[in-house]
Amino acid sequence: MIDRKRGILRAFLDAINPYAWITATRNRAFDAGILKSRSYCIPTICIGNISVGGTGKTPHTEYLIRLLKEKHRIAMLSRGYGRSTKGYIKADAGSSMQQIGDEPFQIKNKFPGLSVAVCEKRVTGIDNLLAEENSLQAILLDDAYQHRYVKAGMNILLIDSNRPVWQDCILPFGRLRESIRGIRRADIAIITKCSDIPQEKQQWCRNYIGKIKEIPVFFSTMKYGEPYPVFPAHAKERFEIDNGCSVLLVTGIARPAPLREEIERRGARVTLMRYADHHNFTADELQEISDRFNGTEGENKVIMTTEKDATRLLQHPAVTQSIKENLYAMPIEVEILNNEENMFNQIIEDYVAENSRNS
Repeated sequence: MIDRKRGILRAFLDAINPYAWITATRNRAFDAGILKSRSYCIPTICIGNISVGGTGKTPHTEYLIRLLKEKHRIAMLSRGYGRSTKGYIKADAGSSMQQIGDEPFQIKNKFPGLSVAVCEKRVTGIDNLLAEENSLQAILLDDAYQHRYVKAGMNILLIDSNRPVWQDCILPFGRLRESIRGIRRADIAIITKCSDIPQEKQQWCRNYIGKIKEIPVFFSTMKYGEPYPVFPAHAKERFEIDNGCSVLLVTGIARPAPLREEIERRGARVTLMRYADHHNFTADELQEISDRFNGTEGENKVIMTTEKDATRLLQHPAVTQSIKENLYAMPIEVEILNNEENMFNQIIEDYVAENSRNS
């Protein structure tokens, strides 16, 4: 919810914030056509947000991939945050995390048949994908909500329920990349990472967003699966979290708290080693992780991490044997709440079917 005092404070901070002026001027330039946006004859779906930090873009992108990949030839385009390369790269079986970034690498590993490409300039990336694959029927644009040189056919805006945009301020005073007026560009909003959110609060969120733009508003949560070995050839055995086991949780994500709570809910004792989002582990840090694990008392113990962090460890030359034998990843998937999954799916499928160049 939002209160009057907080609203006044946010308005004051935005008024004195040079970054707010810059982003507002840029958006007005696109709205007026001074800066040009390019549309495409193929369905383009942008999954993004107006805040920094984890809102669940990768799991929601994977949800859309699973939804569309059986009936449509699709591709995923990302800028490849944190990669050591520049320009357009289309991923293949030999692509490394350093070449394409951790999230595209994770998606390519999970969906080997999917076309995955990275490019800072999304227009260049889309042009190259279309030139290389004439049969493409849709392109998913990861984290491109502020990349307005491409006018996506559908914008899906993700809002973290733990820090909703109406309780935040524009950088550097808060974590917003732009004003909440950016909601006007959305075609669908998803309030993510929900747990027990009462119906009256859900309706309040719908009403608040509706005052800015009348769009469908959905609510989603994260479902955690069973942990699996990151290095299956080295793992001693499949591990199940239960009462009495010890978990050394290693994360390089924005908000590790929900994962820690899930592991503890399953009965484990958790020790957290937290690193910054998109962290690239050094050899010294990996040795520290190994030493911390080896010093953990008891035999029923394991190292746990996220799938995104696992991508940064999978090809790391300094990963110790102890880590290889005991490292497990915890998968997550998105669940649309309120029995509205079919409604959400139908909106996406109808858009792709009606706008495909092969339809």
